[in-house]
Amino acid sequence: MCPDCEDVARTVLMLGHLALYADGLDADQSFVEAVGPSLAASLPEPPPGTFPPGHDPADDPDYPGGS
Repeated sequence: MCPDCEDVARTVLMLGHLALYADGLDADQSFVEAVGPSLAASLPEPPPGTFPPGHDPADDPDYPGGS
């Protein structure tokens, strides 16, 4: 696996663990709100062709299934 791919995989794994932690009863929401965007911002831009032409991800909901 290439070094960048390993970093992306590790970051996605940490985001998943953070999401599970955030759903817990004793989760520190301030921690989740601080760490989540930082982890997400560290991901690289998706490769060309990931989204259909003219698609703006900023117009999407904050989470899958959201409105």
